[in-house]
Amino acid sequence: MKKTIYSLILAAFLLPLVAQAQKWTPLFDGKTFNGWKQLNGQAKYEIKDGVIIGTTVASTPNSFMATAKDYGDFILELELKVDNSMNSGIQIRSLSKPEVNNGRVHGYQVEIDPSDRGWSGGIYDEARRGWLFQNEMNPAAKKAFKREAWNKYRIEAIGSVIRTWINDVPVANLIDDLTPSGFIALQVHAIGKDAEPGKQVMWKNIRIQTGKDMQPRPTDKVTPVENYTLNTLSEQEKALGFKLLFNGKDLTGFRSAFKTSAPPSVWTAEDGQLHVNSSGGKESGNGGDILTNEKFGAFELVFDFKLTEGANSGVKYFVNETYNSGASAIGLEYQVLDDEKHPDAKLGTVGNRTLASLYDIIPSNKNDKRFQKKIGEWNQGRIIVYPNNIVQHWLNGFKVLEYERKSNIFKVLVAHSKHAKWEGYGSQDEGAILFQEHGDSVFYKNIKIRKIN
Repeated sequence: MKKTIYSLILAAFLLPLVAQAQKWTPLFDGKTFNGWKQLNGQAKYEIKDGVIIGTTVASTPNSFMATAKDYGDFILELELKVDNSMNSGIQIRSLSKPEVNNGRVHGYQVEIDPSDRGWSGGIYDEARRGWLFQNEMNPAAKKAFKREAWNKYRIEAIGSVIRTWINDVPVANLIDDLTPSGFIALQVHAIGKDAEPGKQVMWKNIRIQTGKDMQPRPTDKVTPVENYTLNTLSEQEKALGFKLLFNGKDLTGFRSAFKTSAPPSVWTAEDGQLHVNSSGGKESGNGGDILTNEKFGAFELVFDFKLTEGANSGVKYFVNETYNSGASAIGLEYQVLDDEKHPDAKLGTVGNRTLASLYDIIPSNKNDKRFQKKIGEWNQGRIIVYPNNIVQHWLNGFKVLEYERKSNIFKVLVAHSKHAKWEGYGSQDEGAILFQEHGDSVFYKNIKIRKIN
């Protein structure tokens, strides 16, 4: 009798585990390419001992071994190993249409990157928008990939949320709704003319969950988020403490600088965007800046911005309205500027009035031109102020400057700037966030903030 009871208890314990295991469906049978097809380049794909091996070939474009079936919402797991000198990726929700660039594969790619930059598990938009999530905000993720070893990837694509893990370390959390469904593919990247062919990337144990029985992992309150949907907050962003500063419909929460009244008419909400309209290029010449009603101390502010040709604006923080400037309200400024066409970029010292700089104090480091957007395209700005007064400016996912507010070095830099006349400039404990009206047409959206304790 005791043995029977023990068997029943054991069965009750094991049944959920068995049921869970049965939810996985193999995508690769370990022997053939049934259900797969090769697209674009002519890299060599073969199967040995249950492993798909992709080998680089000279003079051929990026190659993809793609599923014949499309997938929308899914959880994908697989193991992979790659030559240290290679770059590769896993396509998800991807497309290949004859009418689009002659069938060029395009769509989300989960990166395989054994290089020192550590972007494995990040998300690249192949043949479309470029990098969407490249790990610079997630130092732990940069160390998750193991060179010369098998790595376990997990990819969850559910609704507009795409999340990745490497060896169970959370890497990317992307919110984007451009492509809801498409094929899965294993990439062998093209190689340069001088590169030696024959390098290999290998995949095995490829399995997938779909349907109502999927078991996504819970939010972790740690992984950074890149959200490309308009004026929304994902569950992960809420868990991190973010809230919207701009609701996409009107200017609730903002007021005119130096006043308690509503924002001036030069600021409008249009199609989910905050627009400062052109008024001839004069600073605060058509109603002036707008500020948040709320003040902030330590915080993380994220905002998207789009410049028109020759435009000038800025995002200021720790704004002090007791300074009588006669124009724009005074505060620390993340410069928003067309560096090529606006003359202010040539003034100041060593570029400290250029895009993403701490205006007239510290220049931003934008040496990598690949991640600078053309005028008329959307950029992402980020300002992080830590409780210890360390401040960072980020541009399109890259940290472009860092300084310590209130430090002696900061005070010296201020003393050699146009802000020297403002006693205690940038040193108060909290202040409003300001969006500057400089007479030029500039757009903002996806404005979010969280307080840092």
